[in-house]
Amino acid sequence: MRFTTTALATTFLALSLTTAHAEPPQPDIAKLVSPELLAQIQEFISAEIVTVSVQAQNSRLNDLTQNKIDELDNQWKAEREAADKPLIAATLSSPLSVYLARIQGKSLGLYPEIFVMDQNGLNVGQSSITSDFWQGDEAKFQKTYDVSDDAIFIDEAEWDDELKIWRNQVSFTLLDGTKKKIGAVTVELNLTELERRALAGS
Repeated sequence: MRFTTTALATTFLALSLTTAHAEPPQPDIAKLVSPELLAQIQEFISAEIVTVSVQAQNSRLNDLTQNKIDELDNQWKAEREAADKPLIAATLSSPLSVYLARIQGKSLGLYPEIFVMDQNGLNVGQSSITSDFWQGDEAKFQKTYDVSDDAIFIDEAEWDDELKIWRNQVSFTLLDGTKKKIGAVTVELNLTELERRALAGS
């Protein structure tokens, strides 16, 4: 079989583009999500602004029915596509959200997203807009708050083709000063950046 120069060049270009867009090997979560990293996360989540904010929402939304929870969640999803966003705006402008956004910024790309949930699984504060308002039907809440006071759930890694990074989420039950569970926390990790820092020794 004979290939022309043009055909060979086209084949080489196609292979090069395929290689360039292929995702890199998945980072080793077991090594990267270390006890030291979890301790750092627990440190900034143990701030008083976190527990006070969650306790306040728990008191305010103590007797919510599932229908009301679904209504709030649907309102949030609708507001994501609307010009008027009262529920989203109120949540993102809260002191807790401002605090979490500051933590996200100071991480220099390590934490793409941080959000805190109340005892119902509803968002109390977040560093950026989440896709939904209620997390109670997801593993991040069901495998932490619904399990035990010290539960930690480390989700599988996912490749973000838009940002070209590996990312995953670490979630755990949130406790107040008396060690009573009051909600849950999810911190998304940029595993690609975490691996880079580990290799650089930083």
